[in-house]
Amino acid sequence: MTPLFDVHRDLGATFTDFAGWRMPLRYTGDLAEHHAVRRAAGLFDLSHMGEIEVTGADAGRFLDHALVGRLSTLAAGRARYTMLCHDNGGVLDDLVVYRLAERRYLVVANAANTAVVFAMLREHADGFGVGVRDASADWALIAVQGPAAAAMLDPGPLRYYAIRDFTVAGRGVLLARTGYTGEDGFEVYCRPGDAVAVWESLLARGPSPAGLACRDTLRLEAGMALYGHELSVRVTPLQAGLERVVAFDKSDFVGAAALRRQRAEGPADVLVGLVTGTRRAPRRGYPVLDPATGAQVGAVTSGALSPTLGHPVAMAYVPVGVSAPGTRLAVDVRGTGADADVVALPFYSPQR
Repeated sequence: MTPLFDVHRDLGATFTDFAGWRMPLRYTGDLAEHHAVRRAAGLFDLSHMGEIEVTGADAGRFLDHALVGRLSTLAAGRARYTMLCHDNGGVLDDLVVYRLAERRYLVVANAANTAVVFAMLREHADGFGVGVRDASADWALIAVQGPAAAAMLDPGPLRYYAIRDFTVAGRGVLLARTGYTGEDGFEVYCRPGDAVAVWESLLARGPSPAGLACRDTLRLEAGMALYGHELSVRVTPLQAGLERVVAFDKSDFVGAAALRRQRAEGPADVLVGLVTGTRRAPRRGYPVLDPATGAQVGAVTSGALSPTLGHPVAMAYVPVGVSAPGTRLAVDVRGTGADADVVALPFYSPQR
């Protein structure tokens, strides 16, 4: 359970088990919470996420080796989205890395992958002057996401993908301008013992409590990959359309040889967006078909009826030859073939 379990229970949350945590799935309802984030702001408990501290004189150089991005050039107070890959190029986890000080980084991992990320970072640390520590128990994480989030927090001149010291309810916190909804927003890292006071202070500013269910439809509309769906050790960043996060100009890093080979040859299949002509949404695992032959050419990784757009959207892996926007495919939706058009991601992007 997170430090906010009793708060969620008192708010009437419906809970679900997720990666060993008892997490709020919804409060008032998925649609209401989704629209609250798109139109104003939602308040999320993300304390299940993992935090790993990397410290020492070689911290930047070590992370350049262990991860696909270049972290050594990241300025203190900034963040970067990156990945930890296997030697074969497959994604072990996608991460946000914050540089808190010259020799101190905070690596934020998905809840289900925290142990793997910690173990792999420790393994790759041989030969580097660094300390790698699982600091997950030191932090609770609360997010305020939505177009009204900045007005509610008054963060000052904090840039996107930046982090700084801040105060909420008289408690010292780390405030990051990051998120996973496609909207502007902030993530508040606080001590577990301060979580209730921080949550209540933020809630009093007007955001609606929001659960994991609406977080999933929000990130899907924004075309954001979810580990275990769009990302896995069987998928590379290039297949997922995330080649931009790989610093190929680095001399070497874990997975470099496999990723350079795939870059030269081109991936066989890639992630695409699909929009269907039926009210029934494609779901994970539904076959993607060639409409002329009925043969399966791919599979849906995530799908839902988009609350914002009012029609079904899905992401799927398909062969490169049928991945161009405008290509007509089909999806087997419970035995019925539904027309599906390939579209560019994201499905939704707010006016900024």
